[in-house]
Amino acid sequence: MLLSDIDQVPLGCQGQRDAIVARIGELGAGAILGFDGDQHVAQLQYRRYDQTLRSPDGLWEPLYWGDFGEQAPALPAKTLSVFCYHVGQLEDSDARDANYQGQGIGLALLDHFLNWAAAAGFACVTAKCTPTPRAVMSFMGGQPAEAYIDRGFELTESWIDAQLREVVQEKRLVSEDADLDEAARVGCCVKLFD
Repeated sequence: MLLSDIDQVPLGCQGQRDAIVARIGELGAGAILGFDGDQHVAQLQYRRYDQTLRSPDGLWEPLYWGDFGEQAPALPAKTLSVFCYHVGQLEDSDARDANYQGQGIGLALLDHFLNWAAAAGFACVTAKCTPTPRAVMSFMGGQPAEAYIDRGFELTESWIDAQLREVVQEKRLVSEDADLDEAARVGCCVKLFD
């Protein structure tokens, strides 16, 4: 996402306009976008990694994706954090067109992002992985650890997100016999570029 994309694609969950403009100025871009013809259908948002970043409202705040809490690793200065994926996002709302989900679009965005980050000279990428159940992944807008590990990341830490556990149970995102702790297990994945 470049400056010219700001008024053309959904910006929900990316923060205030001035912050988006600043990120694009600092990093050269602010998201990897996906289109079906001229229709925006997906994006992978990212920001500079900040080990001290904390989300003021947990899961309900975009900063959640860069908040690794006590598990935040010390990483090189030129590190990026994957934030959330919005696959099936046709407009600036929480609605998602399920026809675009499960088609590999999020993974294609991730692959493109990793190639771009390496070529742009970043030293490292970190990402918060989601639990593996598809309904939880879709709700959160992320990828499970396996998707990152397959791309050369290391799972450095994992933990049960108590707030996510409550949401998984409340929204019934997994079957009644599922292990709620595992359905709320997130983690920190790190990829160092050579």
